[in-house]
Amino acid sequence: MTDSIIEFDEFINETRKHINGYLNIVLRICILVGPICAVCLKFGIFRYITYFHCLQITAAMTVLSIVHYILTQKYPYSDSATITAIVGIDIFLLLLNTAHFGIYLSWCIVPILSLLFANKKTFLFASFFNYAMMLAAIWITSPYYASLRSDDMTAMNRFIGIALTYTLESILIFFIEYLVLGLSIDHMKELHIQFNSIKLHEADMQEKMDILDSMAEIYDNVNLINFINSTEMSLRDDKLVEHPIDMSVQDHTKMTQRLRGSIMPDQIDSFWKFTTITTVRARLTHKKLISAEFIDIEKGWFRAQYIAVDSTPDGIPNIVIYTTRNIDEEKKREENLIRISMTDELTRLFNRRCYDEDISIYRKHGLNSGFVLFSVDVNGLKAANDTKGHAAGDELIKGAADCLASSVGSKGKVYRTGGDEFLAIVHTDTPEDIISNIKNKSNDWHGAYVDKLSMSIGYAAYCDNEDATIDDLERIADSKMYEDKERYYRESGMDRRK
Repeated sequence: MTDSIIEFDEFINETRKHINGYLNIVLRICILVGPICAVCLKFGIFRYITYFHCLQITAAMTVLSIVHYILTQKYPYSDSATITAIVGIDIFLLLLNTAHFGIYLSWCIVPILSLLFANKKTFLFASFFNYAMMLAAIWITSPYYASLRSDDMTAMNRFIGIALTYTLESILIFFIEYLVLGLSIDHMKELHIQFNSIKLHEADMQEKMDILDSMAEIYDNVNLINFINSTEMSLRDDKLVEHPIDMSVQDHTKMTQRLRGSIMPDQIDSFWKFTTITTVRARLTHKKLISAEFIDIEKGWFRAQYIAVDSTPDGIPNIVIYTTRNIDEEKKREENLIRISMTDELTRLFNRRCYDEDISIYRKHGLNSGFVLFSVDVNGLKAANDTKGHAAGDELIKGAADCLASSVGSKGKVYRTGGDEFLAIVHTDTPEDIISNIKNKSNDWHGAYVDKLSMSIGYAAYCDNEDATIDDLERIADSKMYEDKERYYRESGMDRRK
């Protein structure tokens, strides 16, 4: 972006280079004056000019134009080329005067030309050198023009009279031109600042457009929305066409209207609200982007975004891009990570973290009449670990998990909350049937290391304890589970600690 900024001195030098190029063309044209005058002399058009004058003009201007051309090529930004051009034009005017060429060309033309360089030193040199050459021309031609008069005017008198007149004129013009030069330089500086500002803005916009072009390859849909001229343009189209947006009757862009037909029915209202174009500027004020996620019936999840790329100093977006990008794979990975974080590695049941999050939802929204909390513990795990190794213990835990999961099924969720401890949240009116299924499945279970599986089970139903909290139900279920465990060890004659 900084490459677009041109310093004022650099700008003046570039201007000097171009003006010198044009002045060299002027010097070349001056070469032709000699041959033209010679032709006119041959046909008697000019009476006082001589062929020597024609040759003098041609030779002098040829030399000066060549020298000036060399300087402009070798030193395009130097003062030498500029001074040569000014001197050349002044010499041309002097030669025309000495040849008594009847052309009314004011001497002030050279200082005026020097104003183009927007440089005070150049102007001062042009003014004073031009004045000196003008006095020289008057001095040289005064004897000739005095001899043509019928009165007794001497060459000196004529010189003094004409010189005084031209001096007064030169002084007046000098101050006017100097004032114009000062104003011109100030104005050029202002224009230069504006020029750089425009270049910076263009560079910034080009950078943003390059980014948009890159984004067009990343996103499924990219719409450029211009709130200044109320238009939209798809950057994915081969031919970029701006389409008008009539905010008085239109509250959605063409892209949004096209996408609406593929949105999941239960998300249409939220999608339509998010994509309302008449509220985008207000929602994006002082923000970089706003986004929301929706489901396409055919392609799955996608993310819609409004991104501000150009805003007012108050943070109100002028130019916005509206993008959509398919994130179905991303969502699947996210869901998989969530599932992993919520799943017990050994049993593939839900873990304690998942249980705590689910319970927090029930705490917030309350319980229904069919809510039942089960507390389950594997019997004889320590004995299996001690006598047959941890592989046998793991087999018991996985066997218990399978029996619990198949017995609960779609009626609820089963969680492994500790080594051999399980909890289950079930929605049922017949919890005894669930327990019966668990007992039957565990009785039928046989493993490679252990041939018998037993679980202690307790439950607490909300319908039986309507004044109880979640924590109360958990304590009740745990208490009943421990009662069942005591009964198991007592009936089996086993030492619970072994």
